[in-house]
Amino acid sequence: MNDSAGTGKWGSGEGASDAASSGESAYGAGATFEDFVKLDIRAACVLAAEPLAGARKPALLLRLDCGPDLGERVSTAQLTELYEPANLVGRLVLAVVNFPPRRVASVKSECLTLGVYNSGGAGRSDGAVTLIVPDGAGNVQPGDRLG
Repeated sequence: MNDSAGTGKWGSGEGASDAASSGESAYGAGATFEDFVKLDIRAACVLAAEPLAGARKPALLLRLDCGPDLGERVSTAQLTELYEPANLVGRLVLAVVNFPPRRVASVKSECLTLGVYNSGGAGRSDGAVTLIVPDGAGNVQPGDRLG
């Protein structure tokens, strides 16, 4: 995921369709590689998980260990369709740790736990979210940075 050699493959449109090279998608304006590298995405270990009271949509309140440099962070995530809170404790997840805090229900969410909306077919989402997690190869630790 590194274009440090300056090959121009990231964001140049080389080999991409006209729609992709224009930077547009079904989700809005395109982003550049420089936009992506601004994100600080870290491995984090779930220390605690519980239902989030007062949320408009069912969600979980997560307490994450983001490593020795960042410490513990609170996150909220709409994971209730596929995950039981007790089964998340001890699992590694990925989280964006440099977004500003956001209030969800009565909680200050300090990072964004990453997941994928499951496809309901024909490009639709069925609403269930699957966590994005390290695959277990290597020795990923809380605080390790996506790169």
